[in-house]
Amino acid sequence: MKSMFDILMGLPLFRGVTRERMAETVGTAKFHFLKYLSGETVISAGDPCTHIKFIISGKVRMTIENSDRRFKVVSTLVSPDVLAPSFLFGRATDYPCTVEAVEATGILQITKQDYLKILNSDAVFMLNFLNMLSVNAQKSVDGILALTTGSMEERIAFWILALTQPMATDIVLSCRQRDLYSFFGVQRSSFIATLEKMKSDGLIDYHGNEIKVFSRKAMYDLLSRHELADEQLDD
Repeated sequence: MKSMFDILMGLPLFRGVTRERMAETVGTAKFHFLKYLSGETVISAGDPCTHIKFIISGKVRMTIENSDRRFKVVSTLVSPDVLAPSFLFGRATDYPCTVEAVEATGILQITKQDYLKILNSDAVFMLNFLNMLSVNAQKSVDGILALTTGSMEERIAFWILALTQPMATDIVLSCRQRDLYSFFGVQRSSFIATLEKMKSDGLIDYHGNEIKVFSRKAMYDLLSRHELADEQLDD
């Protein structure tokens, strides 16, 4: 069984540092360990993001939905992962999601002020955090472009990627079909044909108002194949 120290070393924003540096950080920073039972709320949408929160055991379900709750994306996150870290700093520092424990779950949280001290204490900590922010920012740009120029498969894939975290599993998108194809600006027949193709390719399943994504990585790979094809055409 992994020790708590090994678990901390495996957290995404602490990876790559020496054991000596990690031991020093543990000795000086204020780490708060919280326990949640199955069904308990870890984060409510709209809560201020005053701490960075890591999953160190168990798993949670993250839900993002629009204001009228007609559209939502639900996904599962497990240890080791971090909850919505992009909202710790910047102009929008309220959580956009609700997070509930699926089973007994351990959370490590660190205040924004203490985490800033950690980031400034070692370049590896800072680089991990900056890389994570850069990936999310680049993903948003690509997603906006895909909504205007990409194929329907690409646009659906980008949307799923934009609203979930890299380690997310059990992703389910819930929305009335007519709202979805209206949003994408296509006819119902084209939208259903795309869902059928993605289903036959083993990427999704769908019924009624739900689309279940089998693999987030498969969505990413789909986009990579399209980008490679576009580059070959340019050549």
